[in-house]
Amino acid sequence: MNNRYENELSSQEQALLCRRNFLLQASGGLGALALSSILNENTVASPRADDPLAPKKSHHAAKAKSVIFLFMEGGPSHLDTFDPKPKLLELAGKPMPESFGRPITAMGTASNNIIPSQRTFKRFGQSGIPVSDWLPHTAEHVDDMAIIRSCWADGLNHVGSVCQMNTGSILAGRPSLGAWAMYGLGSANQNLPSFVVMADGAEVLGGTKNWSAGFLPAIYQGTQFRTDGSPIFYLKPPDTVSEQQQRNKLDLLVELNQRFSAPRPEDTELLARLNSYELAYRMQSAAPEAVDLNKETEATKKLYGMDNPATQKYGTMCLIARRLVERNVRFIQLYSGSGSAWDAHSNIEANHTKMCLSQDKPVAGLLADLKARGLLESTLVVWGGEFGRTPFAEKGDGRDHNPWGFTMWMAGAGIKGGQIVGATDEIGLKAIEKRAHVHDIHATILHLLGLNHLQTLYLHNGRMERPTMTDGELIRELV
Repeated sequence: MNNRYENELSSQEQALLCRRNFLLQASGGLGALALSSILNENTVASPRADDPLAPKKSHHAAKAKSVIFLFMEGGPSHLDTFDPKPKLLELAGKPMPESFGRPITAMGTASNNIIPSQRTFKRFGQSGIPVSDWLPHTAEHVDDMAIIRSCWADGLNHVGSVCQMNTGSILAGRPSLGAWAMYGLGSANQNLPSFVVMADGAEVLGGTKNWSAGFLPAIYQGTQFRTDGSPIFYLKPPDTVSEQQQRNKLDLLVELNQRFSAPRPEDTELLARLNSYELAYRMQSAAPEAVDLNKETEATKKLYGMDNPATQKYGTMCLIARRLVERNVRFIQLYSGSGSAWDAHSNIEANHTKMCLSQDKPVAGLLADLKARGLLESTLVVWGGEFGRTPFAEKGDGRDHNPWGFTMWMAGAGIKGGQIVGATDEIGLKAIEKRAHVHDIHATILHLLGLNHLQTLYLHNGRMERPTMTDGELIRELV
């Protein structure tokens, strides 16, 4: 116990901490613990009255109960996946026309020469939307997808741009979109985190700030899951600690911390810690079960590409995401190429061949599985990175960062599929038609969850803050 807290305890309160009182109070709680265990054995734990994650009323009827954000970290090339530009072949090897402006580069090594795509595009589905031969499995689902070709952002480098796609700002410190969703709606599952993050490789650039609660109460931050073993570090208690011992310790911590925090309602870190202790206690059985794929059929695993080493990692993440959706987890983020593996400053053919392969079948399997189980109509699936790639070359055979025009797509949860929204110019450098800023994308995701981004407010430093800062509009064509 720290001195600050001990000094603030009254003599009566200190007496409660003696060994005899501790044993008396702990033993007195065993009967209630047993009864609680029986009552909750086959039910979801009920939220406490003061639980900040208790379900909240939405602003309007929601189309989406859950969001799965498939984040291609490093910046996938829209020009080689969903936005074919025949003009690039005509201009191949030539300097970029002055009419498109002077190229701005992130790395300072790009040339001014146009590099065409080496991919073959084919039209798919009843909608006839063209998709690259790098994504043959995803292409089979274009009739469920709204492809937004006119996305744009403010950042030029990865850390700031990944941060903006997650929080709305290139500067760290603001709440992530998942945290805003938790703040606005609460949790629909009391035994699992409502905001889950998974990565397929290295640490995401910028780390935990990308799923931080920012200035919101800390309870709304995301929880990172692993795909093998215990899903959360340090979740399993030591074998020497019984369930009763653990429950009694938690009850004592709750009592002590509540006394300390009662006169300090602004200290949200302590409340978050209390809730995290309780959630961790419940998750000890719920979380391992959620990521246990042993009950899934071999056909289902094969659908997600788990039978192929190239697709096994992201396929596992996508299948876990479907299981989390079934358990009412509200916001799930799956990083493909975590650590900026999609960043193709050189040899984009080798880089994107590998990266597209690693997630193409898993993503297609996720869409097919959600649809077959009747979950796609209530699950919003979002695909995209922090930016796209340039039409001019870098290091001869690569592409530089392009935040001025790139592609994302959405499917499920009321999205009008089989359509293309917006456009970039004829070389794919800048969004020119129905431009969709990151804030517009966030406003649309929140709208589908039942939240009006203009009414989702939090008072911080004397100012009412909202997820989309000072702008952002619903992309109405999508819904």
